[in-house]
Parts: sequence; structure tokens; C-alpha cells
Amino acid sequence: MNDDNLALRAALARGLLSRRSALTGAAGLGAAALLAACGSPGRNPPVGAGTASGGPAGKTAAAAQDRSASEKVVNWSNWPEYIDVDDKTKARPSLDAFTAQTGIKVNYTEDYNDNDEFYAKVRPLLAAGRDTGRDVWCSTDWMVARLIRQGYVQPLDRSNIPNAGNLEDSLTNVEFDPGRKYSLPWQSGFAGIAYNPDATGGRKVESVSQLLTDPALKGKVTLLTEMRDTVGLVLLDQGKDPASFTDADFSAAIAMIREAKDRGQLRGFTGNEYGKDLSSGAIAACLAWTGDVVQLKADNPRLGYVLPAKGFTLWSDNFVIPALARHKKNAETLINYYYDPKVMAEVVAYVNYISPVKGTKQELLKLDPKAADNPLIIPSADVLSRAKVFRGLSAAEEEKYAKAFSSLTVS
Repeated sequence: MNDDNLALRAALARGLLSRRSALTGAAGLGAAALLAACGSPGRNPPVGAGTASGGPAGKTAAAAQDRSASEKVVNWSNWPEYIDVDDKTKARPSLDAFTAQTGIKVNYTEDYNDNDEFYAKVRPLLAAGRDTGRDVWCSTDWMVARLIRQGYVQPLDRSNIPNAGNLEDSLTNVEFDPGRKYSLPWQSGFAGIAYNPDATGGRKVESVSQLLTDPALKGKVTLLTEMRDTVGLVLLDQGKDPASFTDADFSAAIAMIREAKDRGQLRGFTGNEYGKDLSSGAIAACLAWTGDVVQLKADNPRLGYVLPAKGFTLWSDNFVIPALARHKKNAETLINYYYDPKVMAEVVAYVNYISPVKGTKQELLKLDPKAADNPLIIPSADVLSRAKVFRGLSAAEEEKYAKAFSSLTVS
């Protein structure tokens, strides 16, 4: 991949709505309005739904008669700029190869711009027991927890996905979906700390405590509007595990952020629009996502990025198959195809996120050695072992925590 392509994609990435943005745009609403607007599980929780952990619920997703054998098609909704594209022809090579290999046509739609926005589109159909018109889509971890809890996604038939055995060990038994019964990751990434050495006096910013307390950074620090990453990183800095924290732990993390805000340490909260200001030095240091940083460093190699020694958050966007999907087996065939390391390497070479598939590095070395050697794209086993996934939330927790966090981001 040449530098011109990297620069082009960096510019595109900076203009996109963040794949992590969960509450952006709704932060000004009250808690009840926020949850109603976003379609929170706090609104009309379904019968039989809900474990406190966000794990599998008692309600079973409805299944439609599978038309996969007679209708060679699969309808896939995904985030923008999240698959390999031929920059000249605008074709999607891996999708074309899938169709050539299987005879299954993929109707690929980039209409998943935000987790809650997408949920608001499909929830009325799911709640009414109607087909969404989609066979598979990619939701972020916490949204998967919600969909499982509400009985809106179907269990995967692993006999149709033998390549699922290539899933990275660190992602095989997540709290929100033990044993990966309902989901398999599409792409993953870390939240850590990015900094501009020209704005920090040449110093590294290596911990959340430094980010929130160093006087040299006052007024030039931003945190993320994604509660799970911002609070998760603060919890880790305080010695707590985002996978198993308590109400008291959450409150202590909120208090640490509020103290920094009241002291004037923070410039504000952002989605992934921090790129321009970080590059210019208007932001000295910030919480940031790996995929963004890889793109930003293509334009400005001096930018630094640190995964805090006390730990950092790992998120994934995950394949799920909704209730009443009409082409379930075709969707599982599609998932299986992308769990081939060679195919996944083609995607990673373009999108620069972290592959959930074992063997990707070996294949990526053949396509793009520079990307294969980038630890933000292909992290080591040691790095992955220190990454933490934010636990699933119950409906009551989601309402309470969203209210507490939004009080920071809007006031």
C-alpha cells in the first residue's frame, strides 16, 4: 500500500462519524429521553430478558424459514470505510471473490453509522416480529450485549463456520457472550493515549493519571465520548477491572474525571474528530483509538501513542445474525469466509484495524509488510493479554451510568 493511499484514507477517516461513538449527539438529553431516543434496554424491557451481566437472556430470537439454498444472496449492513476497496475501480475485492467462490451475491450496505442510530432503525421491526431485511450486521460489544439480552439475535450454527476455530484466544470467551454463542468479531481495536510531542514539550504521556493531572497539559486534554472506553481506562488506572467493576468503582472513576474537568485540565470530550487538533497541537494529549492513530501517523509520524501499563480497553465490532434473517446459512458462510486468514489479511491491509483471526500476520506480511510489523495493527500476545473488555450492563445500570457520564460531557 503506497503512502498516497494511506494519506487519502487518513483524510477520509477523519471525516467519518466514529465507529465507537455511542452517546454522541444524544448527550444533551435527560436520562429518560436519552434512553428513549437511543432505544435503550431500559425502555420496555422484553419478557424474560436480562441478566445483570448482559449475558444470554431467557428470550429466544425468532427464526425464519431459511431461504439460503434457493436464494443465493446475503444482505450485510456494515460501518462506512470498513472493508477493502480497490482505490481505482471502487470495487470491493474480497466481496467479489466471495461471490465467485460461493455463488452468493452480497448486498453490502454502509448504513451502520452509529450503534444507537442503527438500533433505532431495526428495533421497531424486531420488536414487531418482522424481518429487518438484513441477514447480518456488525455491532460493537456493548450493543451485542443488548441485542442478546433482548432476544434480537440468533445463535450461530458453528457447523457452518468451521473457520471460527481461528478466532484469537483473547476474544473467545468474552463476558457479554460467553463462548461466542451469538457473535464473532469482525474487527477490533484498542483505546489508549495519543499525544503530540510538539505540544507536550517533547515528553511522552504514558498514563491516564498523567493525562488527568499533569499541569503542563492543562486545557489541552480530551477524553472520549464513548463511556466504556473513557471510564474503562480510568478504572484500569485506579486498579479496577472494567470486566468486573462495582457501582462504587464506577462512581470513583467518574469522580476522578470530574475533578480533572473542574480543575480545567480538560479541553472537552470527542468522538474521533480529535485528529486535526491533535496533529496541530491544539490537543496535547487525548484518549484515542488505534485505527485512527495508524491513519493519523501516516500524515504525522511524530505523533505518539501509548497503551497504558496498567491496562487498556479492547473493543470489537461483531458479526451478529438478527432474528428472522431469511438467509442465515448464507450469512454464516460469509462469516466463515472472512475467518480465513488470507481473506482477513486483505481487509486489514486496507482498514488498518486489529484482526480477530489467527494467522493474519503471516498473510499480511505477503501483502503489506509495513502493516504486519505495526503493533497497533498486529499486537503481540503479551499486549492482547493486557487488554480488557468492558462488561455488559443491565438495563438499570445502562440508564444510571449513562446519566452519570453525560453529566460530565454536557455540563
